Amino acid sequence: MKRTARLSRAVLASAILLTVFPPVANAAPNLNAIRAQIRSLQEQAATAGEAAQAAQVQLDSLNRTLNSVRQQASSQGATVANLRKSLGALAAEQYKTGGLSQSMELLFSSNPSLYLASAGSLDAITKRKALQLRQFSVAKQRLDATSLTVNDKLALVKAAQARYQAQKAAAQARLADAQKILNKLNVAERKRLAALVAAQENADHKKSVGLALKANLGSGRGAAALRFAIKQMGDFYVFGAAGPIYWDCSGLTMRAFGAAGVSLPHSAAAQFNYGRYVPSNQLRPGDLVFFGRPISHVGIYLGGGRMVNAPHPGARVKVESFGSSFGYLSYVGARRI
Repeated sequence: MKRTARLSRAVLASAILLTVFPPVANAAPNLNAIRAQIRSLQEQAATAGEAAQAAQVQLDSLNRTLNSVRQQASSQGATVANLRKSLGALAAEQYKTGGLSQSMELLFSSNPSLYLASAGSLDAITKRKALQLRQFSVAKQRLDATSLTVNDKLALVKAAQARYQAQKAAAQARLADAQKILNKLNVAERKRLAALVAAQENADHKKSVGLALKANLGSGRGAAALRFAIKQMGDFYVFGAAGPIYWDCSGLTMRAFGAAGVSLPHSAAAQFNYGRYVPSNQLRPGDLVFFGRPISHVGIYLGGGRMVNAPHPGARVKVESFGSSFGYLSYVGARRI
């Protein structure tokens, strides 16, 4: 969350700017076009923000793998070092016994008992050295392979970090574009625009509450998650947020299913890998519905072609309809957790 704190504050500031002013009637017609422009930019920011969340989830997974491989390399390095010491000790021991020269002396010794005892000792040392040489060779090969894996994982981590930063910058850029549009308005126009947005959000919230009350939520994990999401209706969207009072789309679904006893990652794209696929004609309340190619939005199905979701900056958690698309995002599919 530290990585997204500054962006979250920027998003929240944008949302507050559009909602804090009191209602003013008869908004100028051109403000509707401006509101549409700003909403489009906010939706684009949400898409980029969710792509950043997907990169963050991948980055966290890669870092865990990298740490595990590094620990493995450290353990293998210690094994190689210990075997190297053992080989050194054997070499010293063989040197002290005289090696081949002593073998020749023993061969011509007039004492058979001394020859047999000493020859057996030399043979044991030679066999032990051969065994440890093989062990050393295998351990060294494993260490070299693991070291290559560490380098590969480091490259993947750097690439994931770059993707995260790029998507985060894209989200910030879209919000900055929206702010530029706002900056061109005078104080009175901003108030009228804020009133227009607030009136729409209030109407959406009232409608959402009514639809949720009428819905047959069913039972099971999905129903429990849906009930949690419904309780958050009216809360504001903030990129990277996962409660308790601010949410982004995958943060809401993650916490909702967490309340139902299911652990999900904070990424719509990653959540699509959980549960089982559900055809669109078999959807039931509590299913997760996904949008965008690549996936960049998720909501919880309520029934009747509607879902509970955290849409985008400037908006609140609400019930919204969808079909083959949601806004400019195409419908991808559903999963039952």
